[in-house]
Amino acid sequence: MVGDGLESGNWVAQNGSGELADAMGIEFTEYTVERTVARMPVVGNRQTVGFLHGGAYVVLGESLGSMAANLHAGAGRLAVGIDVNATHVRSATSGYVTGICTPIHLGRTLTVHEIVVEDDEGRRCCTVRITNLIKDAPSD
Repeated sequence: MVGDGLESGNWVAQNGSGELADAMGIEFTEYTVERTVARMPVVGNRQTVGFLHGGAYVVLGESLGSMAANLHAGAGRLAVGIDVNATHVRSATSGYVTGICTPIHLGRTLTVHEIVVEDDEGRRCCTVRITNLIKDAPSD
């Protein structure tokens, strides 16, 4: 079944999480079609005043939503982001933030995911929404 722990782990092992996600220290801890979770360190991703950079929240959210959409898309298909937005409600200054990604819509050609990003105390810092277009993967 697509989305079970073993198959999901193999997908991540084969495809990785991307250069930017790796550079930002994003670690995937759960990966299924129904729920994808990752965490990211605040230190190393802050703006000059010491807050986690707003763009870092978006990178975490887009990484989660795109990976989940690609898992849903299945073999021979590719999900690509066509819209992403974020609402910041709290600033993180240390520790980690954790993104929890859940689907709003899982269609044949479009997916929509909501990603709630929380700090170490479980307080919502940001809500990200991403829409992905699913299309045939390019031929080699």
